[in-house]
Amino acid sequence: MSYVEISGAKVPIRMWTDPASVEDVALRQLQNVATLPWIKGLAVMPDVHYGKGATVGSVIAMRDAVCPAAVGVDIGCGMSAVKTSLTANDLPGDLSRLRSKIEEAIPVGRGMHDSPVEPGGFHGLATSGWDDFWGRFDGVAEAVKFREDRAIKQMGTLGGGNHFVEICTDTTGAVWVMLHSGSRNIGKELAEYHIGVAQKLPHNQGLVDRDLAVFVADTPQMAAYQNDLYWAQEYAKYNRTLMMALLKDVVRKEFRKARVTFEPEVSCHHNYVNRERYEGVDLLVTRKGAISARAGEFGIIPGSMGTGSYIVKGLGNEKAFNSASHGAGRRMSRNAAKRRFSTRDLEEQTQGVECRKDSGVVDEIPGAYKPIEQVIEQQRDLVEVVAKLKQVVCVKG
Repeated sequence: MSYVEISGAKVPIRMWTDPASVEDVALRQLQNVATLPWIKGLAVMPDVHYGKGATVGSVIAMRDAVCPAAVGVDIGCGMSAVKTSLTANDLPGDLSRLRSKIEEAIPVGRGMHDSPVEPGGFHGLATSGWDDFWGRFDGVAEAVKFREDRAIKQMGTLGGGNHFVEICTDTTGAVWVMLHSGSRNIGKELAEYHIGVAQKLPHNQGLVDRDLAVFVADTPQMAAYQNDLYWAQEYAKYNRTLMMALLKDVVRKEFRKARVTFEPEVSCHHNYVNRERYEGVDLLVTRKGAISARAGEFGIIPGSMGTGSYIVKGLGNEKAFNSASHGAGRRMSRNAAKRRFSTRDLEEQTQGVECRKDSGVVDEIPGAYKPIEQVIEQQRDLVEVVAKLKQVVCVKG
């Protein structure tokens, strides 16, 4: 479909979905965003749903301002995927050992490594930039510096919620490895700190929603936020890089005889800020639950833990600020999913997938998400499909 445009106070709201299908609370959030004095454009992806502070599945373009809640607390959250030389025929009938080995290598939930993982210990992993990155931790907000040891030990860990590691096969039978994670607790701490700072600034006192507080250009608060934001985005990228190295190591060891090789990695943030230029104007574009989809750019759009995912290539649609959805998108809250579904439902909806099937992940049941095929269909003018993947192993936090 092409987009539907609805009126907003200062800018039109372009929606790549039927507005009637969007929750009232999410529509109110979007209308509130459209009142911001600094707003220059607002695009809404087909996986849109209500989010804390700002709507998930929204792309917000502002001039000389940025809203930290429109980035979210999981700064830099995103995806990485790699195609391997393995085929479905190489996989054993019982995949429980493979899942266990992944869980042993990559801590999940609030877990962390006992000691920092050194990138130099992995075959083919570039190590340049790591020392400089950690050195810049000295420049982040004083309020979170006490978390340094935890941040170091959480580098290369999954986290909880909707984060995952998967082994997938595509329609040709090729095996892929894929993961979804972000900046872990340190990103959350930085985000919450700066949201609190923004809410106290005088220029934000008259906003219709205090959660939409912004930082404006040429102020010390903006400079401090951008410094910490870009550091956390980099943390998230390094975190996925290290997890992918750990995951490849597991695959190499478990399929030693196959001498597995890996193609170049596809990687993308979907909670982040980027400076971009549209119609001759420099804008700060926040994507909260959206990926960059410039012409020819590869991206990843995952479904739920029992459906599948898509590798896509951007079409460069500037009406959407060169963006696309970040996933299927929730159609009900976690609490609603727990009330509606049981572990038996989870078992039925994840048949054929080696994964957790206990009450701790019922809120991630496929039925709590929108159909991924529908979400892909609604953005045919934003991306083209390169590969369709189906998970056979799913490790959840």
